[in-house]
Amino acid sequence: MPVQMQLSRIIISEINDQQVIYLREVEGDRQFPILIGIFEATSIDRRVKDQRAPRPLTHDLLVNVVEQLGAELDSVVISDLRDHTYFAKLRVRQDGEIVEIDARPSDAIAVAVTCVPSLPIYVSEDVLENVLNEE
Repeated sequence: MPVQMQLSRIIISEINDQQVIYLREVEGDRQFPILIGIFEATSIDRRVKDQRAPRPLTHDLLVNVVEQLGAELDSVVISDLRDHTYFAKLRVRQDGEIVEIDARPSDAIAVAVTCVPSLPIYVSEDVLENVLNEE
């Protein structure tokens, strides 16, 4: 059963290639970091701070395309962790059915916070157990 999480922290470093976001359990105490790129981190940070760009950025474009095609963004699921790499699914509802689209967690979370209201973010229990056992 996936566990609902929320974005709890964004750490942006101008001197490192890798940025960090933290996800925290909505109804619990578990949390863990995910290393992401600078573009995704600044996109997420901009949305969290409600800073709008004068023209659509990549994650805005993706949300707009899904909506213009008559579908609805549903949620994000971080579904797997293999060799220190997270895998996610962007869940889209189209014609009453859920379509899962493979995505990097950083892009999926950026899309989640671009939506109004933000999409729910879920993490599989297996991923949580694996990442917390590695720490």
